Amino acid sequence: MPGIDECLLEAMQLPGARGAALVDWTSGLTLGTVGESPGGDAEASAAEAAELARLAAEHRVFAPAREPGDETEPPLEDLILSNRDSYHVLRFVWTSFDSSVFLHVWLGREEGNLALARIRLGELAGRLVLG
Repeated sequence: MPGIDECLLEAMQLPGARGAALVDWTSGLTLGTVGESPGGDAEASAAEAAELARLAAEHRVFAPAREPGDETEPPLEDLILSNRDSYHVLRFVWTSFDSSVFLHVWLGREEGNLALARIRLGELAGRLVLG
């Protein structure tokens, strides 16, 4: 089971990967980064991505209501954003303690493959060991 660094390095093997980060969406802090960051600043990118993740996770329109005992389940599976030259995939990670982290992978649009990225990030999130 991979730790943070191994997970991020594996994410960078995705076609078109420019950068990857593991981010706490409640605080906006990075737990690890590799490669480039959108805008050139990893901490600012993490804080902005966390704001988007938090917005989606906290609104009923996007995240289903939680049942009692579901507090450790992530509120969403993933978010995908596209712009004219890249894709951003935010994959929420299940943890045994609070489920407030996500993998953020930044892909070049011409080389990136969203379907493959979504599948591989799901696998990585399932194997990631935190703590």
